[in-house]
Amino acid sequence: MHILLAPLAAAALSALPVAAQDRGPDAPPINDRGAYLPSSVPTSDDVLRILVPADYNVPKGSFVLVGGRLFDGTGTAARPATIVVQGKRITAILKPGEQAWPADAVVYDVTGKTVMPGLIDLHTHLTYVDRFDAGYGEAVASGADSALRGIRRMGIFLQSGVTSVRDVASHGDTPFVLKRWQADGRIVGPRVFAAGQLITATGGHGAALNKTAPSPMDAVREASGPDGWREAVRIQFKQGADLIKLASEYSQAEIDAAVDEAHSLGLPVTVDSETRYIDMAVKAGVDSIEHPLPRSDAAIALMAKRGIASVPTLIPYRIIQRSSGGYFGSTSRRFELNETTILEMLRKMRKAGIKLGVGTDLITNWIDYMPNAYIEELKGFVKVGYSNSEALVAATKTNAEILRMADRLGTIEPGKLADIIVIDGNPDQDLDALARVTTAFVNGRLMLRDGRLFMAQHMPVPLPQPAR
Repeated sequence: MHILLAPLAAAALSALPVAAQDRGPDAPPINDRGAYLPSSVPTSDDVLRILVPADYNVPKGSFVLVGGRLFDGTGTAARPATIVVQGKRITAILKPGEQAWPADAVVYDVTGKTVMPGLIDLHTHLTYVDRFDAGYGEAVASGADSALRGIRRMGIFLQSGVTSVRDVASHGDTPFVLKRWQADGRIVGPRVFAAGQLITATGGHGAALNKTAPSPMDAVREASGPDGWREAVRIQFKQGADLIKLASEYSQAEIDAAVDEAHSLGLPVTVDSETRYIDMAVKAGVDSIEHPLPRSDAAIALMAKRGIASVPTLIPYRIIQRSSGGYFGSTSRRFELNETTILEMLRKMRKAGIKLGVGTDLITNWIDYMPNAYIEELKGFVKVGYSNSEALVAATKTNAEILRMADRLGTIEPGKLADIIVIDGNPDQDLDALARVTTAFVNGRLMLRDGRLFMAQHMPVPLPQPAR
C-alpha cells in the first residue's frame, strides 16, 4: 500500500533539481577533545571523555567465562575460548584449558553457549510516550513518568542482549539522568549515549503535530536561523550530550551552523532527513543519516565518499505499514514508503560502500516487540547480502564505530570494556538464537542472570557508633 501525503506537494518536491555535488570537505572535523591527553589518563566511558579518577566506575573483583564459543565481533570466526575480566575491562582471551586468572575470580561455566559483545541499538527513544490518549500531555510533562518509561525500556533492551543504546531524542533532562544512574550502577540497563532534544525548524519533523507552547520537557526543540540552531546545540551540550540529533526541515545556513557548532564542541551529528534535505546534510558534513528515506544516487555516492554512515531502521516502517497501512499525517514524509522501497534503499547504500549501523526506533509500546524487532532488523541486512556474522559485526563493532566508541566497545578483546552477553545457541549461524540471551554484563557488572534482570545485593553501611 502506498504511503502518500499531499500528492501535489510531493510532486513539487520531486521536481526540485538534485543538489548533491562534491564541493569538498565543507564541515570542519570533529574537535578531538582528548587529543592532548596521553592514553594512560583515565577519562569517562562516553563521547565526552571527561577526566575521571582511576577507580571511577570500576566494579571490584574479577570473573571468568569458561567453556563457551567466542564470537568476538572482529569478523573472525567463532572459536572456543575463555574470557577473563578484571574490574570493568577484559584482560585476557585464553585458549581452552589455559587457567591464568586471579584465584578469587568468579567462574561462570558457559559450556554449549556463545559469548559475544553486547548488541548496540543506535536509534532509541527511551522516554517516548506509550500511547497517544487523554493522558498524553501529562505523560510528556512529568519527569517521573518519563524516567519510569525509560527504566522499563532499558530493562527490556538488556533482556534482549542490548548493552548500549543511543538515545536520539527524549524528554527534558531524563536521558541524561538515566545515563548517570546506569553508569554508576544504580539502575540495571544498557549504557546510554544521549542526544537530548531533537533539533528541528519551527514545524519541522517531530514538531508539526505539537501545537502547544514549547516546554523544557519536550523531546523536540524548534529553532530558527543559524544562531538559534547554534544555541540549541549548545543547550544539549550543556546537559551532557554525546551527540547531536537534527531533523528536517532546515535551511542550508541552519544545518551548516548546527554541524559547525557540534563539531567544535567535539560532538558527532546525526540527522533525520530525506530528499533534498539529505543533500544539504551531506554538504554540511554530518556524521550519519537515519532511516531508509528517499535520496538521490548522487547523495548516496557522496555519503560513501565522505564516510557518512547510515542507520537504516527498517523495522519501524514495517510496523507502520503492517499495522496502519501507511505513514499518515506527517509533513516530513510526503513520499512513498513501503517494504520494497526501504529494503531497496538499504541495498543501494550497501552497494555504495556506506558504513551501515543497526537501530530499531521503537516508539510508543513497540518495545514489546523486542527482541524480535532487533532480530528482524538484522535479517533485513541479510536480505541485501550480509552473512549472519556480518550482520552481527554491524550490530556490535560497526555500531561502536558510529558511536565513536570503538576503542572501548563493540568487540571482545583485551583492554575493551566488559559489555558481554551469553546466548543459548549460535547466533552467527541462526540469528533467532538472539532471542535466548541468558546472561549479560555491562561494564563488568552482572546485570542479567538466567534471562532475568539482576542487581547485586545491597550491602548495608554500618551505623555510626555512640561517642565514648
